[in-house]
Amino acid sequence: MAAGKGQDITIPYRKTGRGITIEVRVEPRSSKKGIVGALGSMLKVKLTAPPVEGAANEQLVEVIAEALGVRKSDVRVIRGQSSRNKVVEVLGLRSL
Repeated sequence: MAAGKGQDITIPYRKTGRGITIEVRVEPRSSKKGIVGALGSMLKVKLTAPPVEGAANEQLVEVIAEALGVRKSDVRVIRGQSSRNKVVEVLGLRSL
């Protein structure tokens, strides 16, 4: 998977019955949005949106969907809605 200026990132993920889950660490109110890289067993993602009224979660779904080439409706935050550490589920994928 590419992230930023020609970087290739290995995204840590887990297979589920419905797709995959990815543990994510978000940095809201950043100057840029996008996937930064792996942070241990988590994926670090910078977001320009503030963590207010779900705006950061919505932007996270957009960033993940765009990076993986899936529909936004196939990506959802399943844990950590009000935390910087989240778990995102991507339906229909078996591997990255």
